[in-house]
Order: sequence, then structure tokens, then C-alpha cells
Amino acid sequence: MAKILVACANGAGTSLMMKMSVQKATKELGLPVENIHHCALSEGVSSARQFDIVFAPLNFVDMYKDAKAAGVIVIGLRNVLSDKEVKEKLIESGAVGKFKR
Repeated sequence: MAKILVACANGAGTSLMMKMSVQKATKELGLPVENIHHCALSEGVSSARQFDIVFAPLNFVDMYKDAKAAGVIVIGLRNVLSDKEVKEKLIESGAVGKFKR
């Protein structure tokens, strides 16, 4: 089961909407999820290694290079509210194959 982190600038409204897009996408893909946590970028950077997958706006992905080096799947999104893009990126990253039963 995947532990997912969703982070945006302030960790309030947009990250909550991102979380809902990720929930919809993972459900449609049949990806088993243990937890989806949403937060601000600053909290996300410090806690990213505790998660299997991290979603962030595309222009902030470089902030997660240490987590990526540790094996965390880091996914940048152009449209943070698009569950279609979330699904595409989960498939492209190999996360679906890694966590789907």
C-alpha cells in the first residue's frame, strides 16, 4: 500500500484539492493507498522520505531531489487539480505497477 504526500505552497486549499484529485485517480487506477497527506511545501520537503510517492507543482519538484535520491517517486504536476494528469503521471512513473496488486 502506498503512502502519498501532496504538497503545495501553503498547504491549505490547493493541496486539499490536489489530495482529492489524487484520491480519485488512485481509486480509478485501483492503486492501494494507505494514506494521503496534504501539507505545505516546507513541511513536505522535510517529511518526504516517509512517503512512497510525492506530488507537487511542477516548478517545485527540484525541492524534493533528496527524497527522489532516496527512492521516493516524485511527481510534478502542471495542473494540480487534474485527476487525468495524476493518473497519467502515476502510470508513467511506474507507481501503478509497483503498488497495484
